[in-house]
Amino acid sequence: MKLSKTLVSLLGFLFLFSLLAATASAAKLQTLTGTVSDAMCGATHMMEGDAAACLRKCVEKGSKYALVVGDKVYTLDSSNPAALKELDKLAAQKATVRGTVDGDTITVTSVTAAK
Repeated sequence: MKLSKTLVSLLGFLFLFSLLAATASAAKLQTLTGTVSDAMCGATHMMEGDAAACLRKCVEKGSKYALVVGDKVYTLDSSNPAALKELDKLAAQKATVRGTVDGDTITVTSVTAAK
């Protein structure tokens, strides 16, 4: 009986530890600065001419906005009209994006022009 209680306590501790470890590795709110692009083109726009026009055309056709930070391209996920309007305004320009980063995706909470 005593062994059973010890085993149950140990399993409970391991479960709690696993839960805390999973929470610690979950997505975190971050602020990143980079160039506004689109997920289809990434860092290199495929259409000739203006990068901002290419970006807007790709978004119009269903691509999501993206943020290019160094060699990394993050897809920007947002349904907030104000954030989407600011991303359109800052097309192909430097921007600071705040949001929850999960792998290659940022769930956007705010967008501002980079300083």
